[in-house]
This record gives sequence, structure tokens and C-alpha cells, in this order.
Amino acid sequence: MIEWADQGILLAIEPHGEGHAVAQVLTEAHGRHAGLVHGGAGSRRAHELQPGAALSLNWRARLADHLGAYAYELETPHAAFWLEDRRRLAGIASACAVATVLPEREPMPGVYHGLTALLAALESEAWPAAYVVWELGVLRALGYGLALDRCVKTGATQGLAYVSPRTGAAVTAEGAGDLAPRLLPLPGFLAGGGEWDDSAIAAGLKLTAHFLKRDAFGAIHRDLPPARWRLADCFGTESPLSAESNAEDSV
Repeated sequence: MIEWADQGILLAIEPHGEGHAVAQVLTEAHGRHAGLVHGGAGSRRAHELQPGAALSLNWRARLADHLGAYAYELETPHAAFWLEDRRRLAGIASACAVATVLPEREPMPGVYHGLTALLAALESEAWPAAYVVWELGVLRALGYGLALDRCVKTGATQGLAYVSPRTGAAVTAEGAGDLAPRLLPLPGFLAGGGEWDDSAIAAGLKLTAHFLKRDAFGAIHRDLPPARWRLADCFGTESPLSAESNAEDSV
């Protein structure tokens, strides 16, 4: 028998068999990991097993490649704190859905700790900016990090205004020139300063959605999860992405 204990964030849960469920959990030391929860589909546990819930876990299986089974204790029911807040609930659902793109059973402690920090940041009015930064971290962890620290054309570190949808490289308005309408706007809070109002968050969500859709989810032949589009809708971001966002450019 193989057994381990870990901390995790519940990403998704699906009914399995007679009253049971399969839980997808992002764990600290074991990555995105599935396991059977006995009785997990029953009404008694339904209020506990909500996406975003922080769990203390024990996993057991006869062989390492088996599904195995989880025993758990609920640590923090994050979604339960925000039942009256549509945007925060959408943020939790979206983050959990996006995290399902991570490779199974591959430890990614940085993404796990980032998600834990994001759930804690829901207490702050700045949580939408933290959400966008977390998605950038997911892209980086998967090998699709964006180059947002300097202009790919001029080398400038100030005045960054756009991102190439082809290369993920930042560029200033001067460096963009006539290509500006074909580039993705870079919100100020990702360029070292600026506001994180709804329009800035919408721009940030559009930016990360482009690369998540094309590179991260595209690599496994999946579209962005519906929960991610719903979060974008909360901030007025069109979905699916416009043709301009997917346009090729020479930056």
C-alpha cells in the first residue's frame, strides 16, 4: 500500500459510482492529483467539497499508478465566504478551472502557493490584479512566460504599452508604431505602475487568456474553461477573443 499526506486546494469534483466522487486537487508536493472520495457525491459532503476549498489530505492506493482514495479534513471553505459576491466566486471558479491545465502528478509548488496566496488576497480589493498575476505565473510554470520587463524593440523599461500576441514580448508605444492596433494592450499594473480599475483588469484578463488559450490549453487540445470566460465577462472582456487579439504581427 502506498500512502502520503499533503495540503491541497480542491479544483473540481465529479460523481463516480454510487454516491462517490473523484476529486481533482492541486497539492503542494504532489501536483495536480486525482483521488476517489467515498461518499463524496452525497449531500452531507456537498457543502464541503466546493472548488477552492483548502484541504488536509491523505491519499492511499495499492499501486502508484492507481486512482487511489482520499481521506480529507476541510481547512478553509473559501467559496463559502463569498456567496454574496459574484465576482469573487467567479474568480475562485476560474482559478480552479485554469489550474486543471497543469500536468497530472507533477509537483508545481510555486503555482500551489500562488493559488493559496490568491485565495487569501480575496480579502483585498486588489484581488483581480493578483488573479492576473497568478495566471502569468501559471504560464511561466508551463514554459510560456511572457517577456514584460523591457521593450523588445528599444530595450526601454519604462512606458511599456503593448504585448505581441505572437511572441509575448512587451513593447512601448513608440516601438509599436503602426502595429499598435494589432497588439494586446499591457495594463499599467503589469508594467510597474498604474491603476487596476475594471478596464485595466479586463485588459489583463484578455492578455493572459490569449496565451492560456493558444499555448497552455491549446497544447492539450482544450479550449479555455467556461468558468474562465465567465470571469472575463464580469469585467467586460469580450469572449471569445477578438480576431485582432489573434492577429499575427512582426514584433
